This record gives sequence, C-alpha cells and structure tokens, in this order.
Amino acid sequence: MKLQRFKEIALDGTVRQNPTFRLVLGTCPTLALTTAALDCLGMGAAVIFVLVFSNLIISLLRNVIPDKVRIPCFIVIIATFVTIVSMFIEAFAYSLYESLGMYLALIVVNCIILGRAESFASHNPVLDSVCDGLFMGIGFTLSLTLMGIVREVLGKGMLFGVTLWNFKIEFFAKPAGAFLTYALFIAIFNVCYNAVERKLKHKAAHKAAEAERSAESAVAATGEEA
Repeated sequence: MKLQRFKEIALDGTVRQNPTFRLVLGTCPTLALTTAALDCLGMGAAVIFVLVFSNLIISLLRNVIPDKVRIPCFIVIIATFVTIVSMFIEAFAYSLYESLGMYLALIVVNCIILGRAESFASHNPVLDSVCDGLFMGIGFTLSLTLMGIVREVLGKGMLFGVTLWNFKIEFFAKPAGAFLTYALFIAIFNVCYNAVERKLKHKAAHKAAEAERSAESAVAATGEEA
C-alpha cells in the first residue's frame, strides 16, 4: 500500500468519516455506555477486533460471495468474530462483559461494521480493508472514550473508576445527559472540522494562484528573451 493511500484511509477513519461524530453511526452503544470511560475502551477494543477481521475475510472473499446473498454472508462473518470476542471477554474480563451486556452482542448489526463491509471491504484489496477497519475502529473508540471521560467526570466525579472528588452533576450520568453530551461533541467536532477544511482550501487556492503567477512570469520572461 502506498503511503498516501494509507494516510487517506487513516484520516477518513479518524476524522473525515469519523463514525461517531461525522457519520453518526453506532449511536446505541454511544449513548448507553459512555457513563464509564473504561467500558468505552472495552467496547472500542471489541469493535476494532471485529472490524479488522471481518473486513479481512470479506475482502478475501469479495469475488466469491454471490451478490444476492452478500448481506447474510457479511452478518455470518461478523457474528463469528463477535462470538469470539464475546467469549474472550467473558472468560478474561467478566466484569467488563457484564458492563457491556447486550451491546456486545449487538455489534453483529452495528451500522459501522456492516457499513464498512458493504461500502469498503467488499470492493477493496485486503490490506486497504484491514487498515480501514483498524482506523474506523480507532475513530469510534476515541470518540466513545472522550464522551465517556466527560460524562464520568461530570456525572460521577470519577475517571476510569477512580474517584476524583465528591462534586458531581448527576444529569450527565442519565440518558438525557448522554443526548446533550453527544450533541455538543458533534457540534464542536464539526465546527472545528469545517474551520480546518476552509483553511486548507484557502491555502490550496493560494498555492495554485502563486503557481499560476510563477508560470505566467516564466512565460513572459521567455518571450522577452526571444
């Protein structure tokens, strides 16, 4: 894979197509699990595992799976890896398994995973698909964890289960607090994203204008010498 291609996939997954703040996918775990940052990291790790390996297998089989049954096939592949990660967490991190509850099983129909399988892994080479799954998962994990930190600190006065202080705003630990926090993060993320995009476009236009002026000057100089 070329470095530029790798960079584009990484930026898409973490920023330009961030599944949580740009595409607004996977909202069920985002709203339900962000009361504890540690749960967010656990869910994020599970999603990264499933994304990477389901993208890998789907990309390998993209020319074998019949088009008419691709969605059922994708679900079977995804469900296999969800079962593996679920059994692993249950065996080695039972407290996390209990905290994630039914949302761990619901990874099977998570829009992020199904969406990447359909729109990317089924149309791209294996290495590209693995990188796409990795960075989409990282983008999801970072977004979830940031929200979890804010809600846990404000709503519980804790961070990663460690008590920081007794002051807390219980509103942020409740469902309404989840919606407000999510909305604020989406707004802040997109305001910053659009500002950076405008700046980059302005910079690119300025460079293009400079290059055009340089070319015109070179042509003029060549004409004078002639």
